[in-house]
Amino acid sequence: MATVANFSANRITTVIPRPTSAVSSSSSFVFFDPKPNSLILKQSCVKNPSKRRFSAVKVKAGAAPPGKVGTPAIKDEKVQKIHSGEEFDEALKKAKNKLVVVEFATSKSDQSSKIYPFMVELSRTCNDVDFLLVMGDESEKTRELCRREKIEKVPHFSFYKSMEKIHEEEGIGPDQLMGDVLYYGDSHSAVVQLHGRADVEKLIDENRTGGKLIVLDVGLKHCGPCVKVYPTVLKLSRSMSETVVFARMNGDENDSCMEFLKDMNVIEVPTFLFIRNGDICGRYVGSGKGELIGEILRYSGVRVTY
Repeated sequence: MATVANFSANRITTVIPRPTSAVSSSSSFVFFDPKPNSLILKQSCVKNPSKRRFSAVKVKAGAAPPGKVGTPAIKDEKVQKIHSGEEFDEALKKAKNKLVVVEFATSKSDQSSKIYPFMVELSRTCNDVDFLLVMGDESEKTRELCRREKIEKVPHFSFYKSMEKIHEEEGIGPDQLMGDVLYYGDSHSAVVQLHGRADVEKLIDENRTGGKLIVLDVGLKHCGPCVKVYPTVLKLSRSMSETVVFARMNGDENDSCMEFLKDMNVIEVPTFLFIRNGDICGRYVGSGKGELIGEILRYSGVRVTY
């Protein structure tokens, strides 16, 4: 049984390739002509698109897509329409350290129309996240904003915190959007957020007695498999709160986190460390939901037959 301090450093990599985003068969590419008033839309086909079922987010009937520029989708929607670079900067400044999700869309993009209702639904349920919509073909001001943010394909989602872009995605489906929002939201009380070695040591000391298993989810900010598995981690943290403590750390958040990952000999992410009574009793490397649940049950003392 290894203790928290007994590991060596190695190079950190992603253990599983990022899953293919689920999109429709066509993608809208936005090309910005050197002339300031030109915004040209072109359709490009994607061969062999991946097929996935979307069931995580339920969209209420009547949610209008952003097809009509300037027209509110729903009367009570919480998605803020942005009409200029000044409004965009002010919205990011006002959000402070909250997560801000920005969709860059166009009125002629079918994908933008399909994904927008899911963002509207997320805006109703994620009160700790700000959602913005920028229609790239609305006016010269929005075209200039898209040029400034280097948007070349829609729908394009950018994620900001403290006015800093922390992540971006293009052509994603509802499941991936929801996963990104949960992963980068970083304010879900059911999962303890750790920002350095001191936080880890404190968590271990608090749970050294009592018999609870600590499941430490170790990943990186821009790790597709880490994002993919996080909704499962969040659900388990709520359903197993009486016997298991779930925590998360992004190794590339700061130097302290990176040093911790090296000390823990984490060379692939996501890696889940299982800690009980101050000792590391096991680990699981990967993003498989079934495998993760099985390992958690096993280290919780539940007999698992494979």
